[in-house]
Amino acid sequence: MVFAADRISATADLVPKYRDGEPMPFRSKETLDSWIEEFQALGYPLHVKVIPQDGSLGRDTGLVGVTLMNAQTVTSIEPETPGGHKWRITFEARETDLRLDARATLDLSTELAIVSTLCAFLETKSRAFFGEDLS
Repeated sequence: MVFAADRISATADLVPKYRDGEPMPFRSKETLDSWIEEFQALGYPLHVKVIPQDGSLGRDTGLVGVTLMNAQTVTSIEPETPGGHKWRITFEARETDLRLDARATLDLSTELAIVSTLCAFLETKSRAFFGEDLS
């Protein structure tokens, strides 16, 4: 969804707002759920969940949890900065080593490629939301 530039003013903290000061529905759980549904409709078999998170001033921050079936590593995707367009993937530290055979490693690499694709998808959706040129 792209809003007309004359309805948008950027604040110092980069959170898009309408001119009347109301925050735009960017990164709301509903918006992110729809983006995830759109991504999954493209045929990507990934277990993803938007995690409700209360950022400063009660804004959703855009945390997306990913379940890797081939590694029990807590993985998430989130914007680098509130209101920013660039997203990052976090793999939390593990308490134990992960040992995989060749087949399981190939399966994990496929999952990681899909996680990377989802991250790029969320960046593209974020940029489109602001009406940036995607070419």
